[in-house]
Amino acid sequence: MPASKKKNAPASHESSCPHPLGTLISIGGHERKDMRDEAGDMADDTILRRVVNEIGEKGTILVLPIASEEPEEAAADYVQVFKDLGCTRVQVLDIRRREDVDTEESMKMLNEAGGVMFTGGDQLRLTVLLGGTAFQRRLKERYTQEHFVIAGTSAGAAAMSTPMIYQGRNNAGMLKDEIHITTGLEFLHNVAIDTHFVARGRIVRMAQIIATNPSCIGLGLEEDTAVVVTQGRELEVIGSGLVVVLDGMGVTQTNIHEVDPGKPFSIRDLRMHLLSSGERYTLPIMEQMHV
Repeated sequence: MPASKKKNAPASHESSCPHPLGTLISIGGHERKDMRDEAGDMADDTILRRVVNEIGEKGTILVLPIASEEPEEAAADYVQVFKDLGCTRVQVLDIRRREDVDTEESMKMLNEAGGVMFTGGDQLRLTVLLGGTAFQRRLKERYTQEHFVIAGTSAGAAAMSTPMIYQGRNNAGMLKDEIHITTGLEFLHNVAIDTHFVARGRIVRMAQIIATNPSCIGLGLEEDTAVVVTQGRELEVIGSGLVVVLDGMGVTQTNIHEVDPGKPFSIRDLRMHLLSSGERYTLPIMEQMHV
């Protein structure tokens, strides 16, 4: 990363809580899967290359196509890409029912992996199938206590945060209650992640999430763009697009608690950052225990 890139660092919040030792890689969807450049050489600056590098080529990558309605096809794409990138130890865990989550085989595969990759699909499938399971808790334990990598694209990225958007049209959000949220997989606290952000015009729906809880930071990830998160709050932007950060902590006024459902809301002094590849940003959130 170029040394000239500036780090946007809001005032720090002192805390005695230990930070996670693992790494999150949240991808905005449609990341590049063609690993060769125009000359036919292997590209070394792609998001999925970074996933392999963070896990280590000798580490096992566990592909989790749980969010997809076509899990076999979704998994096959990533198995091939990771093998093209030199990772020969790639496994797939295809979970379609809650009763299949906490099996001895599933827990063994998770414990032996160096990191996991959640594919795209429907993020609600992830929370419905994994929420409250020993598998989810073990994911959080490994992320907190070890150099363990949790990567996810599209739905797999959206499910990483605590407030998780699970319903709302691309152009929705102007009217109160057009957006629905639930609790995600809880790897990032007080952060809401939305994907395909610029391509699908999702900034207003994110603004509604922040209006309802200004202590939450919104991360809008464009396609083929990702954030690499370390220590639970330190972000590095990678990929070809932009990351949009919406910070509502300085909001001076909003009427979303006063207007009726189906009516437009207003919000003032919502702060926005546009971050491109190589930029760093410290999430202005209070540190807290992750397990």
